[in-house]
Amino acid sequence: MDESNAKKIQEKIEKHKNNQMSNEIEEGNIDEEIKRLEKTDKKISTYQRFIDAFEKDLDIDPGRLMGLTDGIFSIVMTLLIFGMALPENEIVNYTGFIAFIGSIASVAGVVIVSFILLASFWIYHHEFMKIKKLNIPYIWLNIFYLASICFIPFTTSIIGNYSHFFLANVIFGLNILLVVVFFLIMFYYAHKRGFLEEYTTEKDKKHVYHTLYIVMGATVIVNLLDFNVNPNFIYLFLLVPIISTIRHIQYMMKQV
Repeated sequence: MDESNAKKIQEKIEKHKNNQMSNEIEEGNIDEEIKRLEKTDKKISTYQRFIDAFEKDLDIDPGRLMGLTDGIFSIVMTLLIFGMALPENEIVNYTGFIAFIGSIASVAGVVIVSFILLASFWIYHHEFMKIKKLNIPYIWLNIFYLASICFIPFTTSIIGNYSHFFLANVIFGLNILLVVVFFLIMFYYAHKRGFLEEYTTEKDKKHVYHTLYIVMGATVIVNLLDFNVNPNFIYLFLLVPIISTIRHIQYMMKQV
């Protein structure tokens, strides 16, 4: 018992010495610690001011951004037809004309698919992105979204002429995925910042997210089928507006 008590007393003495040494060290470094904290606080303050300024609402009419979006959609949808060019040499007989029509049939089909997809994206944008105010991050998210839209005529031409190459399918599919991803990020940010005109419930958010997740999944599946099974599977993209319309009707029926 005496040895046990002596051991406990020794441990207390060592602990007391350690605490004293710790206090001496803390007292000796207190000025350095204060300076370090001041520097850290200054950095945090500067960073926070930068973020606040970056995310500050802008005095810009959201209607102008909507007008830009509509204009780009209309131009891009028009440009799709330029992927179907006339032959360089003049067609002099009916057989040659039939051969020309057959050669552009696949391109024409992909153009129709892309046009329908663009129409669907335009509908999604106007249905879900009703903005009452905006800031710099949202503007740039919208610009990146529009940039991905602008590439669709080019990637449509690629897959229309070179669908037998897997990379052509990847490029087209990646283009569609980027459109959907930027839209999802844009919708999330607008909802988080309170930019949407109408209050969006959790059910509304889930409806939007799940619909676009389906589009993303369909994009991957259709591209794999298009390359590995049959090029005609590209027309399965026409199911995208049908699926989204059916989901929207079902969602509206639940609200009644």
